[in-house]
Order: sequence, then C-alpha cells, then structure tokens
Amino acid sequence: MSLSVQIYIKSDTLFVRLSGELDHHTSGQLKNRVDDLMERYDITNMVFNMRQLEFMDSSGIGVILGRYKQLKRFNGMLVLCELNDGVERLVKLAGLHKICVVTKDETQAINYLGVA
Repeated sequence: MSLSVQIYIKSDTLFVRLSGELDHHTSGQLKNRVDDLMERYDITNMVFNMRQLEFMDSSGIGVILGRYKQLKRFNGMLVLCELNDGVERLVKLAGLHKICVVTKDETQAINYLGVA
C-alpha cells in the first residue's frame, strides 16, 4: 500500500490529510513535501488529519516529531486529529499526545488554533 496526501493551506496553517500507510517507504517523501511547503509559505501551525491513515510505524512518528520541533522554534503548534484506534495507540505509546494537541476532528483543530 502507498500513502496518499492531500494538502491545503489556510492562513499560516498547513493541513495535511493522510490516507494509506505512513512507514519507512513513504515517510521521506512526506517529510520533504511538508518541509518545502513550510519554508515556502511561512507555516507556523500544522494539522495532520489521520482519519484515513491505516498504518504508521516509527518512521511516521519521526516525521511528526521532526515537524513538531520545527514548528516549536517559531512558537507554532502541531495538531493531530481523527486518529483511528491503532494510530492513537502508537501516538500514546510514543508520547506524542503529551507534546502535540490531539483533537476529534479538523473543526476542533481549527477552533483550537484560531485559524480564520
């Protein structure tokens, strides 16, 4: 299986909708694409929508953690939303829920970040 990524930008927030598998085969491509957009559009906040993400391994955790660290340098925030049970377990196991905001859906993420 592969990874499908839909991206849109609203204000200074990058929204990344993932579907498929985020693993060692696909994480590098996602990292490069997101990093390019972060730099090009002065992104300070990011929302990962994981509703259709079927699988994620430690490489996916690394991509999320790396983007969190980049955003933190600019006092930005990273929000994870619509986690399925398997991805939520991995996020908790890795401790990402302690440093990233986790919301039920994109609407909650938008409200939390105050995106206009």
